[in-house]
Amino acid sequence: MDVEDALGRIVSVPRVPRRVVSLVPSETETIVALVGLERLVGRTDWCEEPAGRIEAVPCVGGTKNIDVSAVAALAPELVFANQEENSRRDVEALIGLGVPVFVSFPRTVRDAGAHLEQTARLLRAEAAAQPWLSSLDAAVARAESSTAPRGSALVAIWKDPWMSIDGRTYASDVLRLAGADNVFSTRARRYPLAADLGTAPERPAEARDTRYPRFAIEELRQRNPDKILLPDEPFRFGEAERDELEALGFPGRVVLVSGKDLFWYGVRTAGAIERLTRALAPG
Repeated sequence: MDVEDALGRIVSVPRVPRRVVSLVPSETETIVALVGLERLVGRTDWCEEPAGRIEAVPCVGGTKNIDVSAVAALAPELVFANQEENSRRDVEALIGLGVPVFVSFPRTVRDAGAHLEQTARLLRAEAAAQPWLSSLDAAVARAESSTAPRGSALVAIWKDPWMSIDGRTYASDVLRLAGADNVFSTRARRYPLAADLGTAPERPAEARDTRYPRFAIEELRQRNPDKILLPDEPFRFGEAERDELEALGFPGRVVLVSGKDLFWYGVRTAGAIERLTRALAPG
């Protein structure tokens, strides 16, 4: 089985992979859903789903600080990584050791569906993936044919400084399908921080990532979203942050949601669209 990954590399898996390592939490959840725990021999500290079962699988470090030697020692026949989730250094080190690494980077829900299909092919689990793919196709079709009034929303991902997402992210596309327009969809991140907060001239971003703008509360007021979504990852927002934003002038607009529904792609995507649609409903 030869499949092209997000880096444009052709990853060859000549036989059914029986020893799989996942370096991405959402990939781990998907792998277990498709083939069970039996083939998964390694995961990261952040791979916490399916809870109650995944704890039996050995950890190989965090998503940003993989123990490359530990992964290699597991003699994996296939490693799943993500271009954004994992450090380039660790991924390149594994590739340099001859470890077969498949790197993902879905930026839309349709990308996520294509990646789920690729994952199933690599694992030789096409039949197991079909119900998940059908559910995703149905969820996307329902969302794109919906005539319900659309609102606007902001997704916060960090605090001090406050940060959000622009329209080039997977989470923004999930938000779109859930019925809300991302108020930061065309607002790229500016450098340095003071420029992002509107208090200094902007400098060229060069090769830096500009998909995650930082903002001041005054800009949030200007963009005036109908809903403000506070997920529990990567920053663990909670009631304190909800109360803070409501006190700053957004009463009734702030909703606590699962970060997994916004940022984890794979077998949970169809359900995530439906759950976020409910969270974004007026009222």
